[in-house]
Amino acid sequence: MRLGWKVLLPLALANVVVTPTKQPSVVDDVAALLTGLKTTLAETFRPVVTTMYPEEKTPRSERYRGRHYLRRYDNGLERCIGCELCSAACPVGCILVIAAENTDENRVSPGERYAKTYEINMLRCIFCGYCEEACPVQAIVLGPEYELADVSRERFVYTKDMLLEPNPDQQEPLFVGADR
Repeated sequence: MRLGWKVLLPLALANVVVTPTKQPSVVDDVAALLTGLKTTLAETFRPVVTTMYPEEKTPRSERYRGRHYLRRYDNGLERCIGCELCSAACPVGCILVIAAENTDENRVSPGERYAKTYEINMLRCIFCGYCEEACPVQAIVLGPEYELADVSRERFVYTKDMLLEPNPDQQEPLFVGADR
């Protein structure tokens, strides 16, 4: 004989124990209200934490890794010697370096070679800093700039001209950490 849930239902209801509930008193209600007001008043007199972003920018850590820059020597020559170690160290493969030989007529860097083509696909970059660590001449650095938004995907492939810092005879360094 199969009874199913018809037998189990009264057994389940019999196991329910009814516990009496305490009616909250006025004193309990006022105590809860005062606790909430105390928290509200404490937060009201704390200093404001909000930063008005476009006008005010919060200071970043010195180790912050933002936009990439290719550095130059004081005499204006590029530091990059086209060794492609940054490209090899990049875990996502977003760096393209094509090296060319330096000539006496057209000296671009102090080494035998220079980076004829240097591109970074910023859409793929994860800002890990491995390229900066792998560079033997500290040619590539990650600066403090973080506002990199744009409307076109093509503009996120940074070319050598976009990455090179200005000639030192023309302008001051782009950021304080340039002598790393």
